[in-house]
Amino acid sequence: MRVPFFFLPHDSPLILKQFYLPCLAHASYVIGDQTTRAAAVIDPQRDIDQYIAFADQHGLKITHVFLTHLHADFVAGHLELRDRVGAVICLGAAAKAGYAFTPFDDGQTLELGQVRLKVLETPGHTRESISIVVYDPSKDGNEPHAVLTGDTLFIGDVGRPDLRAALGWTAQALGSMLFDSLHFKLLNLPDASLVYPAHGAGSLCGKALSKETFSTLGEQRRSNYALQPMTRDEFIAVVTADQPDAPAYFNYDAVLNSQERPTLDQALAHGMIPLTLDAVLELQGKGAYVLDTRDAGEFAAAHRAGSINIGLGGQYATWVGTMLDRDHPIVIIAAPGRENEAAIRLGRIGFDHVAGYLKDGLQSLESRPDMTVVTERLSAPLAAEFLSSSQPPLAVDVRNPRERDQKHIAGSVHIPLNHLTENLGKLPKDRPLLVYCAGGYRSSIAASLLQRHGFETVREIAGGITAWEAAKLPVEVTPALA
Repeated sequence: MRVPFFFLPHDSPLILKQFYLPCLAHASYVIGDQTTRAAAVIDPQRDIDQYIAFADQHGLKITHVFLTHLHADFVAGHLELRDRVGAVICLGAAAKAGYAFTPFDDGQTLELGQVRLKVLETPGHTRESISIVVYDPSKDGNEPHAVLTGDTLFIGDVGRPDLRAALGWTAQALGSMLFDSLHFKLLNLPDASLVYPAHGAGSLCGKALSKETFSTLGEQRRSNYALQPMTRDEFIAVVTADQPDAPAYFNYDAVLNSQERPTLDQALAHGMIPLTLDAVLELQGKGAYVLDTRDAGEFAAAHRAGSINIGLGGQYATWVGTMLDRDHPIVIIAAPGRENEAAIRLGRIGFDHVAGYLKDGLQSLESRPDMTVVTERLSAPLAAEFLSSSQPPLAVDVRNPRERDQKHIAGSVHIPLNHLTENLGKLPKDRPLLVYCAGGYRSSIAASLLQRHGFETVREIAGGITAWEAAKLPVEVTPALA
């Protein structure tokens, strides 16, 4: 991944800064004018301190905040910027929202001073999607310097058109709009135009996003599979095929981004409450999730019985939003000092139903070993011995289908982690289970869920299939790929 871009030439008033959030694969931007000191923030994350700090550092005043669309995979920080610094919220003219905003029609511009932003209506990922063309006044005033493409055009991919079915839009209808937006709007811009999308590799808003966080339009014209010559129907077929499953929270976040709601600071004020062990036990008894955010190895060594491990070291918020629901309060267990981070990252996806955190973390349970359990993590060679024994455990592969097709352990059953809860009935409770993923992050989530649902003998392969292959143990591939 290239370093997030910061454009601040001495001979131009343009300031363009990309902020990249790896855990959500999310890119946001500050664009400013050094002459007027006015700035706009585009697609901000909900915790906005970094934008304000950057603006202060460069003597900028944030006057506007744009959403390129009503995002589904995170809650944006437009209301936070409105309330904190008085920024005017700007959306595409097709957007509908429960708060005051300035609608921007196709071709409408915002002058920050000499720096000019031009809105292009680029529906397809959503009906209200826009892209923002940035003009650098030190160059030809009619030639774009860059285009912020939101989720319309990614590096190596385009935005998926199938996320608005619950709101009445078919993938075919939005896919047809996306074809027009790409071919008759974005691809009409010069090849030298820099492309800055709202997401990179790891985002579920597409299926083949590059790890690069910016490119040029010419490079995308040459290398992006979705921009190659094809008919409208062929385009719709290829961009709707093989999309990853969207977590249930996507629809919730898309709606939340269109509504007036509490700010992140208000949500944290209610959720960041230190709880005694007795209070946690009471909440757990009433159905609250106990969410242990420590690393998988620490969790395996000792954890509260019935707790779920989703570690801060991975795509924490995405997996919380995938595996947990919003109907039960969440109690956080974290390494001391990381409780606030755990709650903030939940707030980024609108999971504001945090009831508090266990004061002093797992240290609170040191005198109560009866309340903790362990998860045995086996080395790959030892796991292989267990699997070749006369009474082997059932190996459970919780990776996604593409990973499974490429290689897997012979005899293992396949239940992707995001479908584990609904398929628990397919697993035997009278046989030991041996869970594995690619490296150990997802298998820890899976093992904790299995233990929570009464599976007594659950082990993991430490290091997952990566460790298995490193030990030169055999793998199989799906026959069609062999």
